[in-house]
Amino acid sequence: APYRPDPDQAGARALANAALAMLSRRDGGTRAQAQYDSADNMTQQLTAWSCLLQAGVGEAATQAFYTQWQHDRLVIDKWFSLQIMHAAPEHAAEVAETLTQHPDFTLRNPNRFRATLSALTMSPAGFHHASGRGYRLLADMLIRLDPLNPQTTARMCSAFETWRRYDPVRQGMIAAELDRILATPNLSRDTTEMVGRIRGA
Repeated sequence: APYRPDPDQAGARALANAALAMLSRRDGGTRAQAQYDSADNMTQQLTAWSCLLQAGVGEAATQAFYTQWQHDRLVIDKWFSLQIMHAAPEHAAEVAETLTQHPDFTLRNPNRFRATLSALTMSPAGFHHASGRGYRLLADMLIRLDPLNPQTTARMCSAFETWRRYDPVRQGMIAAELDRILATPNLSRDTTEMVGRIRGA
């Protein structure tokens, strides 16, 4: 049936998408690729592409999706975040860092910043990977963002708020990044207050 944004079709699509995600675990993404190729709407494409990423075979669809939707800012926000969300934990920070160097990533777009860095912080196994790379990347980006947008910077610092819950090694790595942020010359008052509160917790 042709795409219609009504409740019946939405429910059917949600069920089909859940089934596709399960099938992709078994067939390595074959059906997801078929759905991606035949999709007549962005929602179907996005779901199929997510399944391909999860199956580890999403490279071609990643580029095709970007080429098709690059002029739609909201869709490209999803393009940034989904790649990080579906990355293996040991690669999540690396994928996020690579995306921060993409021409469409800019510190002057708070939504793009949040889409990218929040995707990393909301992936617990990726953000808290033992390498500490996720912590370093977030701190680096917050230091860069602060002069441009101290309010967003301060809010994004909350990703470190639960640092005392982790093992001593991770606590040490996070504390070092918090101290590095606090030592930044001319740090905004908003960020100084937020990081100081988190560090002193």
